[in-house]
Amino acid sequence: MITIEQLKEIQQRAEKLKQYLAIDEKRVQLEEEELRTQDPGFWEDAKAAEAQMRKVKGIKAWIEGYEGVRAATEELQLAFDYCKEELVTEDEVDAAYAHAIKEVEALEMKNMLSHEEDQMPAVLKIVSGAGGTEAQDWAEQLMRLYQRYCEKHDYKVTIANLQEGDEAGIKTVTFNIEGDMAYGYLKSENGVHRLVRVSPYNAQGKRMTSFASVFVVPLIDDTIDIHVDPAGISWDTFRSGGAGGQNVNKVETAVRLRYHGKDAETGEPIEFLIENMETRSQLDNRNNAMRILRSKLYQREMEKRMATQQALEATKKRIEWGSQIRSYVFDDRRVKDHRTGHQTSAVEAVMDGDLDAFIKEYLMQMGGAE
Repeated sequence: MITIEQLKEIQQRAEKLKQYLAIDEKRVQLEEEELRTQDPGFWEDAKAAEAQMRKVKGIKAWIEGYEGVRAATEELQLAFDYCKEELVTEDEVDAAYAHAIKEVEALEMKNMLSHEEDQMPAVLKIVSGAGGTEAQDWAEQLMRLYQRYCEKHDYKVTIANLQEGDEAGIKTVTFNIEGDMAYGYLKSENGVHRLVRVSPYNAQGKRMTSFASVFVVPLIDDTIDIHVDPAGISWDTFRSGGAGGQNVNKVETAVRLRYHGKDAETGEPIEFLIENMETRSQLDNRNNAMRILRSKLYQREMEKRMATQQALEATKKRIEWGSQIRSYVFDDRRVKDHRTGHQTSAVEAVMDGDLDAFIKEYLMQMGGAE
């Protein structure tokens, strides 16, 4: 059973969260922001209204998160007191403690996500490395891993683009992921993911190494001002679909956007190639491709800003695109993050989307910086 010191320590952490998050001030702020939504002309500007509703939702999420912490710590105190009177068992007290710890740690981790972009949806792209079928199979396993992670966290996932492998697996996939702090959590996945296993595609049963790159950027909307040079945009269309039959579109609804622009400050060329086959409407796919372009341009601006800051100390170990961040060694039953040193033998759980410990350790050590 827990000690009185453990009880006091978790209560102190809960109280500090209330202070850090300014919960009392947020309650007042929520009332004020909700009043704005009741204005008769509120929905006349749809984009501004949607931005305001997201703001209200964000404030509510912080308050509800703290309420979960408060309720859990109060239940723990009651269980601790009742145990002395033999009204509850020691096991029940320990269960209440485990629940309180989970609630507190979840809110502490969320509190590390203080950047504006952390609250945004995310675009997550997986690209298989060299190695043909073996690497493409690994990319597909990562796709399933992130789909399962999103399911566990009630995130909405939309596949914007998918290119299947030559024999098995996938060459690349792009997700749009919507949910609470989606980018803030998933930004920790940027980099190269390495698989070591006895390959089922190798006749000699040799141990092989495969790589896949994961790229994550915030998915922005029209309420954020990003300059896009219309003269730098060109479009192609193509048919989307699977292996044949009824799955293949008879019309060219998928779109390919090529962007050739210049950095307004440096004159440096800016080039992006974006494909979208999310819907059967070419117009909708064009709009989705433009949204992803704006997200990429926004990410580029963020990286420029961060490059000028001294916050990138050596201890922060900021991820560079293309750096190897994590190894999944199936034979040795080990998954290790090379940035934080965190590792686990629960390979199956990780491949089933259990990334919380890795993400938490990354945010703890990197201070939520990106």
